Amino acid sequence: MRLLVKRTNLLLTQYTGQFRPTMSMTTPIAGMATGSQFHKLATATKAAAATSAQPDIENDNRIMAATRPAQRQLPRASPLTDTFGRHHTYLRISLTERCNLRCEYCMPAEGVPLQPKSQLLTTEEVLRLARIFVEQGVRKIRLTGGEPTVRRDIVDIVAHLKALPQLENVGITTNGLVLTRLLLPLQRAGLDSLNISLDTLRKERFEQITRRKGWERVIAGIDLAIQLGYRPKVNCVLMRNFNEDEICDFVEFTRERPVDVRFIEYMPFSGNKWQTERLISFKETVQIIRQRWPEFQALANGPNDTSKAYAVPGFAGQLGFITSMTEHFCGTCNRLRLTADGNIKVCLFGNKEFSLRDAMRSEGSTEQQLVELIGAAVQRKKRQHAGNIIIISRSRSSRKSNSSSSRSSNSRSSRQIMNHPHQQQLRNCSTLTHINAQGKAQMVDVANKANTTRLASAEATVRVGEQLTKLIAANELAKGDVLSIAQLAGIMGAKQTSQLIPLCHNIALSSVRVQATLLESEHCVLLVATVRCNGQTGVEMEALTAVSVAALTVYDMCKAVSHDICITNVRLLSKSGGKRDFQRRQ
Repeated sequence: MRLLVKRTNLLLTQYTGQFRPTMSMTTPIAGMATGSQFHKLATATKAAAATSAQPDIENDNRIMAATRPAQRQLPRASPLTDTFGRHHTYLRISLTERCNLRCEYCMPAEGVPLQPKSQLLTTEEVLRLARIFVEQGVRKIRLTGGEPTVRRDIVDIVAHLKALPQLENVGITTNGLVLTRLLLPLQRAGLDSLNISLDTLRKERFEQITRRKGWERVIAGIDLAIQLGYRPKVNCVLMRNFNEDEICDFVEFTRERPVDVRFIEYMPFSGNKWQTERLISFKETVQIIRQRWPEFQALANGPNDTSKAYAVPGFAGQLGFITSMTEHFCGTCNRLRLTADGNIKVCLFGNKEFSLRDAMRSEGSTEQQLVELIGAAVQRKKRQHAGNIIIISRSRSSRKSNSSSSRSSNSRSSRQIMNHPHQQQLRNCSTLTHINAQGKAQMVDVANKANTTRLASAEATVRVGEQLTKLIAANELAKGDVLSIAQLAGIMGAKQTSQLIPLCHNIALSSVRVQATLLESEHCVLLVATVRCNGQTGVEMEALTAVSVAALTVYDMCKAVSHDICITNVRLLSKSGGKRDFQRRQ
């Protein structure tokens, strides 16, 4: 530890040209050194009035409510103001899905499936969306992940964000592994604040929960941040039977260090096996601390703070409690989230997401359309996440909230929710090309698209069983030739697609081919449709309609013999000629 601090001082000398002496070390926590002079480096310390009587938690809540200033009311016309009058000025941007740790409550040891790079926002797209949000009223941006420091261009991203004239604060949430290398360049780029995730002050436990080494580097990163003038927030997820015996150690950590340690309530979800018994509530944690520091008292909070602030009088730092499970803070929520693949989330616990990436990449899209889409998303935000949190905390069987990246103010909480496979499915279903800014159905305007040759193919399978297979092969069904009539029905169905599917365009088709093949060994009919046109929009819906109608026709012609018929495997095989081609892998 002494070596790390010396290396930190050397870094400061090299980068700033100033010599900072190595701080004297004390060890109030077993196995860890602390700086006895850290309080001298803070720009200011919390002044807390002494109290003669020990306050209870209910009084603390009244104190915080009384000292909270009224939320500033902004014009309703803003796209960032929801139907409940909450104006969203804080945007969290996930820069990546990757992480260099494998925290056991966040993801499995082998990691999680990552999306193709082409599905993620490019740096240019991140900065473009950030600018649009800032122009609409966002004043604070926090960069998260995954782990944002794995991005090679993280320093450049911070510098470009700081160049936005109306943006007041750029922060980052990190696991701290590479801060001793990156923090000085980040500070020069303009980084205003940082949150560091650290769930234990013991090296062995760190390696246990993260499945990686690097505890010393995280501590050195916190110390470097303090020396550079930051007042870092240290985010700690409290877990019963893991780190509950370190609660007072974390309080002691604030004695001479001007840090804000924030205890985050553990959130059970399916990825961590719904271990509801691991939750340690805010009230229980305060009671534990007051057994050792009776004067531990509540501080004033800002109008949009997610953390309940507390401090021990005389300590350089303070404590905070993020009560996502037991006392939600939806009423003052001013946060929006942008995922790494370009979806806007208006609530961490909601499963509705709006794809800004798809809208931005579509032909002929304008920034005004993006603003309208953002406004439509904000308008759909609910008053609160309601019973979802209680359901999580009380029932292992409930899956309603799909909680997988959940601490609501930390990047790893977001990964808890967003990296869960079911949540990925929900997110990938969010395509909004047929929805206008008011959330109403609309036909897509293709007037500005170029005429190209569009081609699509689809298939469907009808399982008919052994008896019907023999009858179809011998053409002995009373209604006639099943395969020929199915082919004809498929062609007719393709030409009627715009009348069957409400928002499909009426397309002049160049050709429709439907193949109907009896697979006798498998007792099924395989239907394949190929549709072509020269136009401004694709024909995949025509191909899918063709095989669907053909399959229903097979059923209709065979049902007099048996109803044990199954239509299955209706799917698009390929499409080409548009902005995004598709080829199904076999």
